Amino acid sequence: MDPALIVPDDQVWESIKSECAAAAATEPLLAGFLHATVLSQPDIEESLSYLLASKLENSTLPALGLRDIFFDVLQEDECIQRAILADLQAVVSRDPACPGYANPLLYFKGFQAIQAYRVAHHYWVQGRKALAWYLQSRISEVWAVDIHPGARLGKGIMFDHATSVVIGETAVVDDDFSMLHEVTLGGSGKEGGDRHPKIGRGVLIGAGAKVLGNIRIGDCAKIGAGSVVLKDVPDHTTVAGVPAKVVNVPATSLPAFDMNQNFEALDAFDPCI
Repeated sequence: MDPALIVPDDQVWESIKSECAAAAATEPLLAGFLHATVLSQPDIEESLSYLLASKLENSTLPALGLRDIFFDVLQEDECIQRAILADLQAVVSRDPACPGYANPLLYFKGFQAIQAYRVAHHYWVQGRKALAWYLQSRISEVWAVDIHPGARLGKGIMFDHATSVVIGETAVVDDDFSMLHEVTLGGSGKEGGDRHPKIGRGVLIGAGAKVLGNIRIGDCAKIGAGSVVLKDVPDHTTVAGVPAKVVNVPATSLPAFDMNQNFEALDAFDPCI
């Protein structure tokens, strides 16, 4: 998205409504959908509750019941409210295919799956684990994004494409994180306890990478597509390969922001930089 079109958080909802009104005018077949999901809603929390419920409903829990389950959390949890806006800003500022704020809300399953996970995690922390498990199951079935409700994700998170993402129970992901599809943050065996990766701030993980075990990926690190990471990665380091090895340092201070998947070989850069 053109950086000039990015707006402050307090203007995001108005931008979404404006974009949806324009879309409804140019594509009448979508007018009913856009009115129900956005234009008739008073705020982004109610809009998201309606949208997630319509996506995840089934014969066990119809949309009306699910909508209450989502809205009860989104209405009261200010941390999630801030995270929703940060995640939207992450998508519109990092994804060149994103034309505005409405598209992630309405159509990007990575964004939608993260917000549904946030509600499941809320119920998990409250001890309502049966409901959290149920939501995780539906999220996985609908979007092919399998995030354990016990995992802890920060804000400013972007899952580009998102299909086949797996994040384990004891994984921790810091703020301002980006990754692509088919990424696993998993365990390295059948051991119990604290067994999943800890991801620092500003990290970028390329498509198909597997990060396995209770290891730490340092702040502002970058993991190349298709890599298998089994050991700690230092801050501000690029790793790639199977098993992953250090190949250089990221070209920018926050790889998650620039989304640059390229890197130079180790012998092509000055280690003193």
